[in-house]
Amino acid sequence: MSSRIARSAGLISIATMASRILGVARETVMAAIFGAGSGPEMDAFNVAFRIPNLLRDLFAEGAMTAAFVPTFTAALTTRGREGAWRVGNLVINALLIVTSLLVVVGIVLARPLTRAMASGREFADVPGKLELTTLLTQLMLPFLTTVAIAVAMMGMLNSLRRFFVPALSPAMFNVATIACALLLAPVMPAIGLPPIAAVAIGAVLGGLGQVAVQWVALRREGYRYRPVVDFGDPDLRQILRLMGPGTLGLAAIQINVFVNTYLATTQPQGAVSWLNYAFRLMYLPIGLFGVSIATAALPEIALHAAAANLPAMRRTLARSVRLMLMLNVPATIGLIVLARPIVELLLQRGRFTANDTAATAAALMFYAPAMIGASIVKIASPTFYAMRDARTPLLASLAAVAINLGLNTTLVHVLGYRGLALGTSIASLFDAGLLLWLLQRRIGHTDDSSMVEGFSKVVMASLAMGAAAWLADRELARVLPSGVSIVKHLDVYLTVRLGLSIVAGLAILLAAARLLRVAELDEALERVLRRAAAANGAA
Repeated sequence: MSSRIARSAGLISIATMASRILGVARETVMAAIFGAGSGPEMDAFNVAFRIPNLLRDLFAEGAMTAAFVPTFTAALTTRGREGAWRVGNLVINALLIVTSLLVVVGIVLARPLTRAMASGREFADVPGKLELTTLLTQLMLPFLTTVAIAVAMMGMLNSLRRFFVPALSPAMFNVATIACALLLAPVMPAIGLPPIAAVAIGAVLGGLGQVAVQWVALRREGYRYRPVVDFGDPDLRQILRLMGPGTLGLAAIQINVFVNTYLATTQPQGAVSWLNYAFRLMYLPIGLFGVSIATAALPEIALHAAAANLPAMRRTLARSVRLMLMLNVPATIGLIVLARPIVELLLQRGRFTANDTAATAAALMFYAPAMIGASIVKIASPTFYAMRDARTPLLASLAAVAINLGLNTTLVHVLGYRGLALGTSIASLFDAGLLLWLLQRRIGHTDDSSMVEGFSKVVMASLAMGAAAWLADRELARVLPSGVSIVKHLDVYLTVRLGLSIVAGLAILLAAARLLRVAELDEALERVLRRAAAANGAA
């Protein structure tokens, strides 16, 4: 069972890695074309995208995913594929109706929504910035419907143990936005739209792409779309009952998003974009190690929950959390010590200046610890949903939201925009710790009594890795000549410096893991390397 989760997580990691690499490429292209603090475009885009993203998180992802997968899995187990397809069609059609109404309302109310989200003086006083944000919001709102359907399809495929295509599907969003930024942005003024509108169009096209690739995969499994609508269906009502508390919890989280966005707009121009770039870079390891492991583990946990097999649930949970920690702790330390060269290499070109690099790197350092908390929550919270308990994660979420609000409203006055990143990280770790504690009270302590010892060892190995990477980066910065480029925008110096620093850190990490006998870290890294080698061989 544990090896199956690890294999599935490895497969998901390969697909997710491709998507996340394209995501970094998307941010690189957008940074070069639109910058961060040098103009209003990226701040306006990031605020505008948070509105459909807010609705997506509230109604399409999170609670819906956690409620849908166990219900679909139960239907698949008891009634076969035809019964499960009916559940899938009911959910897809319900999402079509609800999200389409939300899109229409959002387009009509885009102006007041934008003013509520970004009324800070540093944002609103820039001429034309609010108007641009409103336009981009209206253009991007249909993304909500496309991604809602894509999330339902992802849940269906994951329940069928088909992980690769769903994990790869977000790459369509990145491909579409990159293509539109490069090809459509120059022609937008000719039709009376600002260049950044091309990226908004690309977001909607990317959502359609996510639906298209998963639709093909589902048809191969035998799925056929049927326009059935029945809000009284027991399965749909079960999903809605599970979603209710979860949606309330996410609504509370969105208050955080609202407050954080407002607080960021009180900071100097570029703060919204600096935080967004840093958050995107921080989310790369979460996608590789956190989401992949959680996605692979959830169907297993749902099956054990349906059978009331608590010992198997404990083993699956312990294995998943342990595997996630052994990968995310080193990634967190690595991002903290190498934040500046990472941002400089990936983003500093075109209109993205050295000042933007310093500001984004500072935000990334404070965001990095959130990787651990967010990854644990992605495993722990759906476990409660699998047990038909949506109340507990709701209460934990509300507690984390309260802490986040208190921290961010205080820290923003002490650390500026960086305080928003730090407050988010602390609240994320609190949410993860609380959920794990509540889970142990619910299903009993895990059978793995060495988890704390293993975690302590991986922290020590990761600190040794971080020290080695930092020293290597400092020495290489002193020894290597800077600015050596063979083509425009390709800085060989930075590539070599960062690459050698990472290699030095990984070498020390592996050596320390073997010295401390951290079997899980050794195994996890070997699996990642084997999967990467297999992917390269297949290419």
